[in-house]
Amino acid sequence: MEATKNNNSLKHDLILAVQGAIVGVGAILPGVSGGVMLVAFGIYDPLMELLSHPKEAIRKHGRMFVPFVIGWVLGFVLLANAVELLFETSSAVALMLFAGLICGTVPALLKKSELADKTQGRTVGWTPLVLTLAGAYLFFSVLSNSTGGSIQPNTWWYLFCGLVWGLSMVVPGLSSSSILIFMGLYEPMTAGIARLDFGVILPLVIGLVITVAATARYVNGLLQSNYALASRIVLGFMLASTLLIFPTSFPDALTLVISLACFAGGFVVAYRMDQAEERDGIA
Repeated sequence: MEATKNNNSLKHDLILAVQGAIVGVGAILPGVSGGVMLVAFGIYDPLMELLSHPKEAIRKHGRMFVPFVIGWVLGFVLLANAVELLFETSSAVALMLFAGLICGTVPALLKKSELADKTQGRTVGWTPLVLTLAGAYLFFSVLSNSTGGSIQPNTWWYLFCGLVWGLSMVVPGLSSSSILIFMGLYEPMTAGIARLDFGVILPLVIGLVITVAATARYVNGLLQSNYALASRIVLGFMLASTLLIFPTSFPDALTLVISLACFAGGFVVAYRMDQAEERDGIA
């Protein structure tokens, strides 16, 4: 019995590490929201608790954060170059893979939201999801069609980058990388991080902390008081941003086939992860 429990615990840690690696890679990719993947892998709620009530969250979820953070660092440091190479080789294949990973978690998210309806004794309905999906899709579409201005990066603009990046952590579906690319800030920001330029890193971190500190408690409060409503709003953002990263064209038939295979593979991996956690009784 004890051995089974230890095996399940180890399996859970490995799953969390893999999920952390995926989030770490996705956080720096244009068009992919790190917040969406946090939601998709069930890390969003505990993270909001950590940001709004650190002591309580560490006592409650500390066991979860350790393997996830280790995976995130490994993914960010070791896999980022490989994923960037994949994007350079075929952005269509890379985006279909990440879209599959996100879509594979939707069944579990819908099930959890429906369960919240029953346990909280209220019927929210699916109107919030539909309205959020439509509104977010329109907003992101307008944003993606806009053109970036001729902004000269400086300390204040890097502070702005941190504010936007922090917002994308709190609001799943908001891709900070996409916004910063449109404004011409993404490349100088990432170049500064790569060369460990603290003139870039410090204002970036300060901006991120300001946004998270100012908004995380309110977002977490909404999740605690009315999870069904909050989860459907978040899911609307998630679906809208995911729809927008689907490639609209493919250079040839082979790329299309490979892209579809990657989407299917990503979907199955994410779906099986959710099934494994549910089967092992892991919250």
